[in-house]
Amino acid sequence: MNIQDNITRRDFLKTAGFVSAAAGAWNSGILCSHGAEYSMPPVAVFSKLYQELKLSFAESAEVTAEAGLDGIDCAVRPKGEILPECAADEMPRYAEELTKRKVRMLFLTTAITGVSSPHAETILRTAKKLGVQYYRIGYWLHNPSTPPEKLIIEIKAQLKDLAALNKEVGICAIFQNHSSKKRETRMVGGDLPEMYDILKDFDPNQLAAAFDLGHAIVTHGDEWRSHFEKLKPHFKIAYIKDMNRPRNFCKFGDGEFGKTDFFKQLKKMNYQAPFSMHIEYDWAEGNPKTRTAMVNVLKNSRRMLQQWMTAE
Repeated sequence: MNIQDNITRRDFLKTAGFVSAAAGAWNSGILCSHGAEYSMPPVAVFSKLYQELKLSFAESAEVTAEAGLDGIDCAVRPKGEILPECAADEMPRYAEELTKRKVRMLFLTTAITGVSSPHAETILRTAKKLGVQYYRIGYWLHNPSTPPEKLIIEIKAQLKDLAALNKEVGICAIFQNHSSKKRETRMVGGDLPEMYDILKDFDPNQLAAAFDLGHAIVTHGDEWRSHFEKLKPHFKIAYIKDMNRPRNFCKFGDGEFGKTDFFKQLKKMNYQAPFSMHIEYDWAEGNPKTRTAMVNVLKNSRRMLQQWMTAE
């Protein structure tokens, strides 16, 4: 089935037109639609959160708008909000619900690790038609039976073909650094020098870093700064979730993020790309998880992110 057949001309033009205008706003750094004093980059929530309440596409869009966010980082992967085999049909429907409420699909989070990943090309071409600029790739685990050097060579070969597809489609893959609780389940790229080694020879418009400060602190402690400095030419997207060491993700403002100079660095770099905001803790604090509580958590998290970005 042709992907275009799944998107009506009216719905596609309506969605794409809105996203195109929004993209221009990000690049010019104009004041965001929430009337904030600081020209904040757009903020998306990782939609894995919405799965906890089994929200419909329409309900997810309503929560996103009510919380004052700009859009979502949509989970299009096995067990995600959208399954890979359903992407061509469901991504346009979800995007339309978001557009009705003047929010949008800013990112995808996928399990794609190469051109042979199930439905990879369909997902990427559909995303491009909907105005999505970035998608997160999947993960590789270190295997004790495979030397790290050999694994990195194999991964680079996979990513070379994927980067070529990205160039053809006009979309950028982002690779997140991710810490692991156990050494035997250590994820490739969680060690930032290893991520740099993977990304250094790629065009960052086709394959770039999604820098996760929380996971970087877990893995490198205070040394994250020097590693981030080296990674900057390949950096595109900031993932935000507050934390305390050794590995305790927590409510925004209760952790270490406000004590770092990370957000000053982002401002100095004139960071204008959207943030991907992750809620990775018990946001209901032991109480029933409700729609109202979720909206309040998202509002407060965005407010704290703005405080970090505007702090002198």
